Amino acid sequence: LGVAGRIKSPTYAVLEPHLLADGSAASHFDFYRFNDPREWLDAGFRDVFAAPGLKLVEWPDKVAGLLPEPDLRLSIEPLDDDARQVRVQALTPLGRSLVE
Repeated sequence: LGVAGRIKSPTYAVLEPHLLADGSAASHFDFYRFNDPREWLDAGFRDVFAAPGLKLVEWPDKVAGLLPEPDLRLSIEPLDDDARQVRVQALTPLGRSLVE
């Protein structure tokens, strides 16, 4: 997507913003440390999700019922020898067009 520089995990910050090569925004979330979905509301992330731009979410189950329907769901499964299997599931018309 043209992000320059190091990409760090938002595990501790919860949100890492990025500027894409085309000038649009991307927001990378990691909700691993959330213990209650209401933490998403308390953090004000509803406004971030309402804004334009790409949203990437790790551990979406931690905020179950609060996120909008994703266009794509990516599942990453570890295999032997540091390999990974990535499964892409399109959940919306936009998601289907992206996969095609």
